[in-house]
Amino acid sequence: MTESPREDPPINLSAEPPEAPVEAPVSFDTLALDAKLLRAVADSGYTKMTPIQAKAIPIVLDGRDVMGAAQTGTGKTAAFTLPLLQKMLKHENSSASPARHPVRALVLAPTRELADQVANNVKTYAKHSKLRSMVVFGGIDMKPQTAELKTGVEVLIATPGRLLDHIEAKNCNLGQVEYVVLDEADRMLDIGFLPDLQRILSYLPKQRQTLLFSATFSPEIKRLAESYLQDPILVEVARPNATATNVEQRFFSVDNDDKRAVVLKLIRERALTQALVFVNSKLGCARLARSFERDGLRTNALHGDKSQDERLKALEAFKRGEVDVLVCTDVAARGLDIADLPAVFNFDVPFNAEDYVHRIGRTGRAGASGLAVTLVSRDDARLVSDIEKLIKKKIELEPIELDDARPRREPRAERPRRDQDEGDRAVPVQSVLSEPPLSAPARAHAGSARKASSDPFFDQPYEPSAGAAPVWDAKVAATPSSPRSPSPNIKAKRRVAALFGERKVVEQDE
Repeated sequence: MTESPREDPPINLSAEPPEAPVEAPVSFDTLALDAKLLRAVADSGYTKMTPIQAKAIPIVLDGRDVMGAAQTGTGKTAAFTLPLLQKMLKHENSSASPARHPVRALVLAPTRELADQVANNVKTYAKHSKLRSMVVFGGIDMKPQTAELKTGVEVLIATPGRLLDHIEAKNCNLGQVEYVVLDEADRMLDIGFLPDLQRILSYLPKQRQTLLFSATFSPEIKRLAESYLQDPILVEVARPNATATNVEQRFFSVDNDDKRAVVLKLIRERALTQALVFVNSKLGCARLARSFERDGLRTNALHGDKSQDERLKALEAFKRGEVDVLVCTDVAARGLDIADLPAVFNFDVPFNAEDYVHRIGRTGRAGASGLAVTLVSRDDARLVSDIEKLIKKKIELEPIELDDARPRREPRAERPRRDQDEGDRAVPVQSVLSEPPLSAPARAHAGSARKASSDPFFDQPYEPSAGAAPVWDAKVAATPSSPRSPSPNIKAKRRVAALFGERKVVEQDE
């Protein structure tokens, strides 16, 4: 009997290597957590742990330092909040004395919005306990924060700048801190935050547990972070710097002038109820928001020049569904949890490739699907190449056609110069490029010359009449009886003496 030939499956060279099989989600009940915390988790609607939670929580409970890397939207906040609250439950008390409520856990976040969100999560998980928590960040008055700090808190969430203000004002004592968390650690260890971070860590006890969590960890950041951790354990549940698999990523090649029309087209075609639109500058953020407002969309802007109260109100209005499009800079790119956000638009390609991972991580959270659209112009080739190197995927640029048939302005080198005289003759492009550029007055004179009238009466030069005397001749003005006397509205001159005792006589209008 001959054996039938077996066909081998086709080899896909572009496919990524197969990932490890995904483990079944584990229930929170399997963890050594107090009933108060489990009740708070159940009230939030969570029953199963995400991979980062299942791996990191037991290690944190054992007291080890952790560097946690996971995709955005996978529950990193609960991965460090729940075990820290569990370890601090032994200190909970109902005493009114501030001395019984020292700061035992410090959570540092790079942005005000992220700090406020982490504080809300901590209060949610600790609501059935007697542990106190609060958040401090800049942009608002320090007095209410000072009053609350002096009552005593166990968990303090802060941005580095405002925390240093309170430390210098002696509003808080960090001498009893046992746990330190750096959320979005890659930005916290960036060159802009490193001096403040080093100052803050100098006020903390050397014997402490330190946790670092982020969606991106470069090798340089890892080496830098290890200097602050003691024998850390690296917890990664996905390939480093990987993007969420449930987010549809599209890259469209468009001109800068067409970007807004592309966003409107995709919102209409995809029937998107809400969208985040990221830009690189604060000025461009405000201008684009006004443009979308004129297009009939309920729009708001979120950038660093706005006050903290305005930023929080804009974010809350977007979460409540009162705003269709939120135009923002990278202050909203990290850590913000917006439920059921269908799409994210990169109106500008981010300057930093890591920011791309964080931007698109605002959609497709908690297992939901999402859309991430990046609009690429001809000047963005290097930035797109950096993103390819980071996510280790080949990016294919797609063309997109706009529905409107609006006239498009030709490039300057392709527009022929035309004469407005008879015949409307076109001048070749080469002759236009070879001519020297004209100044603004010369261009205005040239434009007026082309539009000049061809009436022969007005084109002839001026010829004065023979024997005509000037109207404003002094003799005529001084002789009222002259037949060529001036208009009665012109006053005659009279002779008056000069000032300062001089004998000189001058003429003055009456």
